[in-house]
Amino acid sequence: MKNLDLSLYLVTDKSDDVEKFLKTIEEAIKGGVSLVQIREKTAETLDFYNLALKVKEITEKHDVPLIINDRVDVALAVDAEGVHVGQSDMPCDVTRALVGPDKIVGVSAATIEEARKAESDGADYIGTGAVFPTATKDDAPKITKKDLKEIVESISIPVVAIGGITLNNAHELNNTGIAGLSVVSAIMSSENPKKSSEELLKIFNS
Repeated sequence: MKNLDLSLYLVTDKSDDVEKFLKTIEEAIKGGVSLVQIREKTAETLDFYNLALKVKEITEKHDVPLIINDRVDVALAVDAEGVHVGQSDMPCDVTRALVGPDKIVGVSAATIEEARKAESDGADYIGTGAVFPTATKDDAPKITKKDLKEIVESISIPVVAIGGITLNNAHELNNTGIAGLSVVSAIMSSENPKKSSEELLKIFNS
């Protein structure tokens, strides 16, 4: 099993101001973010590739794994530590075959069936949500705390919760058995990403 620390998993949102975007990521890592996923749904391939290279400089410096959302080609091109795929992306078993045994593969799963299939197809972890209403992903299926616990208990690989997690509601996920919190806006839109990261981590570890 790969040595994965998923406790505070940052997923980026769209980057208009690249310098600010990169600074936010670095500050968040200083605050305890343990893994960074770049999600660029609308970027052209070259833009995504160039941005990923810049982020990788930061994640490498701080020894934090970099995950690329959806784009196996970009993940391989920048030699990221892994890739995350959803239910409508490249199938997990095909992704695993493309990236090989050593890369991290994460899969979004909203049901026990999806989670079990991802595990048997070679996923290293599952991202489950949306656990709270979220503005960053309109099409995300909603799941209850009970659903979340059932998914965690149905598989042996770790599960991170995602979707609308903030400093005000993160505590509600305590005692669900999750391996970490996956956050977007609570860090990316924060005035103080380092402090927000520290506080989220404190809530998760409490």
